[in-house]
Amino acid sequence: MKYIDIDKLKELPGRRIKADDTFSFRCYPGIECFNRCCRNLNLFLYPYDVLRLKNALGISSDEFLDQYVDVVLRSGNFFPDVLLRMSASKEKTCPFLVDTGCSIYADRPDICRTFPIEHGILYDAARKKDAALHFFRPPDFCQGQHENQEWTLSTWSRDQDAVLYHRMTIRWAELKRLFQTDPWGAEGPQAPGPKWPLWRLTISTAFANL
Repeated sequence: MKYIDIDKLKELPGRRIKADDTFSFRCYPGIECFNRCCRNLNLFLYPYDVLRLKNALGISSDEFLDQYVDVVLRSGNFFPDVLLRMSASKEKTCPFLVDTGCSIYADRPDICRTFPIEHGILYDAARKKDAALHFFRPPDFCQGQHENQEWTLSTWSRDQDAVLYHRMTIRWAELKRLFQTDPWGAEGPQAPGPKWPLWRLTISTAFANL
């Protein structure tokens, strides 16, 4: 989930999907591209994702962050992002991918649930409100987009049990929007000295105390 610049809206890849629009998609074992999308990903995790995953694995949030996560601070951002760490294999597969598919399917992250739909947020500064945007964006290799089964945003979300996930992700995005300017000062990522400057402590607290 990311905030979208209204001036660059038309430049975004994929087909914009509105509430009443339909798209075709079906994924199943036996389709030619099965599991191919679970490789070499920038898979962003949100607090509710971490909560579900660490509970499914029977470990603490701290243990999950240490074992499965990379924390990065992208240029122009003032709050770190949490990404699922891919395996060290040649194909850099998802650490939860097995021969039969996803080993944590019931607790898979929001991004996995909503694929091949990507979500973004457009902030209306005048009205001080967020508007969700949705794009149908399967990769070229995806054969599921050529299947005949049709969905709307709401039917797809319900089918994938993604409604609560999506709601929690939007709430996290609203919180993260408070960090549009640099709040860290000398305690930011460039701070010398302590291993855990303020920004690292904040991300640890936000995700670990779940």
